[in-house]
Amino acid sequence: MNRELLMLVDAISREKSVDLEIVFQAVEAALASASKKLQGGEVDIRVSVDRETGEYETFRRWHVVPDEAGLQLPDSEILHFEAVEQIPDIEVDDYIEEQIESVSIGRIGAQAAKQVILQKIRDAEREQLLTDFLSRGEKIFVGTVKRLDKGDIIVESGRIEGRLRRSEMIPKENLRTGDRVRAYIAEVDPTLRGPQILLSRSSPGFMMELFKQEVPEMDQGLLEIKSCGRDPGSRAKIAVVSHDKRVDPIGTCVGVRGSRVNAVTNELAGERVDIVLWSEDPAQFVIGALAPANVQSIVVDEERHAMDVVVDEENLAIAIGRGGQNVRLASEMTGWRINIMTAEESASKQATESDSVRKLFVDKLDVDAEVADILIAEGFASLEEVAYVPMQEMLEIESFDEDTVNELRTRAKDALLTMELAKAERGGEVSQDLRDFDGLTPELISKLAEGGVHSRDELADLAVDELMEISEVDVEKAKELIMKAREHWFAAEPTQG
Repeated sequence: MNRELLMLVDAISREKSVDLEIVFQAVEAALASASKKLQGGEVDIRVSVDRETGEYETFRRWHVVPDEAGLQLPDSEILHFEAVEQIPDIEVDDYIEEQIESVSIGRIGAQAAKQVILQKIRDAEREQLLTDFLSRGEKIFVGTVKRLDKGDIIVESGRIEGRLRRSEMIPKENLRTGDRVRAYIAEVDPTLRGPQILLSRSSPGFMMELFKQEVPEMDQGLLEIKSCGRDPGSRAKIAVVSHDKRVDPIGTCVGVRGSRVNAVTNELAGERVDIVLWSEDPAQFVIGALAPANVQSIVVDEERHAMDVVVDEENLAIAIGRGGQNVRLASEMTGWRINIMTAEESASKQATESDSVRKLFVDKLDVDAEVADILIAEGFASLEEVAYVPMQEMLEIESFDEDTVNELRTRAKDALLTMELAKAERGGEVSQDLRDFDGLTPELISKLAEGGVHSRDELADLAVDELMEISEVDVEKAKELIMKAREHWFAAEPTQG
């Protein structure tokens, strides 16, 4: 039987022009699959075939998982503390194996074995084709429409297939079998059963790659596309910058008589393209992005990552665009939230905000409206700014001497402390073990209390995403805090013998 196994492997390898190792792996997978069916449950089976003799051994194995994770698959997992009892130096993610009786190839049936082996070989061939294709580093997939599949389009390029989903097509685009198509390689997912290359004709990346193909100066490093916003099939905006003063970025992208931009437009079903000059200055960038509208003034709010853009009545409709298209694309391209308003609306908003800040300063700093207005006029909008901006900045205010500045800073710090204490009192039911928990600041404890977490055990019970939502910490910090909160659970467990 072992000799016949080696002959079978050799014959399949020659017939399919596949490496011997791939066929051996397919045989191991077929034997493992058969053994798993005999064992029942979600067991994990490994089969090892000797490449020289054809003899093989079968092992049932258990994956070692962290104690705090618990068993998700009891038939194929073991907790670390239990695994250590068998193998003292074993680590998480290792495997414990136990040899079991091997199933004979005759018992699993020649036809079933052959199907598993051939499927494994097809998977290997498919993987190799995909690897070879991706190694070329191409960003645009060029092929022919092969067939329709539940509204999606399967595009074929040689022996490689890509899937263009309906949601990634240009609206009103009508592609038929046999049509030649270009699309952006948006994602590669080797786990998919069908085409593993997912395509897009509606993504900003597709437009950017089309321009790179039409504008050789980009390959030469003279020009660069910084960002893009698209309303597929209708209108788009791209931001370009020149790395060579002799090269006009906008004119170069447009081309002689519009040849370059027209080539992109024709590929994208007539989608109009606004080419905008990129700027390091966010306000200047937004002003350019809103073209052809003329901007009167702009107010930048770094904290909210937003800008209030003031235009006159004549430019209001142009700045917003039909259905809000112009401002939406400008926002998508620049990455800033843009609020378009008239001068009257801007003045009204600023007055409302000034009233709110004035009341804050009068109440919390115990000053009159005149002092509050001086602070507002100098750009102060919060107690934190009054308390912690560099001393020299406040001393530059003509109306204030050093004593006044020191007094205002002290009052601001006292007010912030009082507010923090009040917030902490709202979380007064927090247990001592949470208060003493290393890594939690008073502010974080207050947020946890507001989110209904009052003890170390309640923190330990949280999922990572729940803690992130309550405390606004990042994923790594959330994992660290939860794991640390759970440590005492396992430390308290007695060793089982």
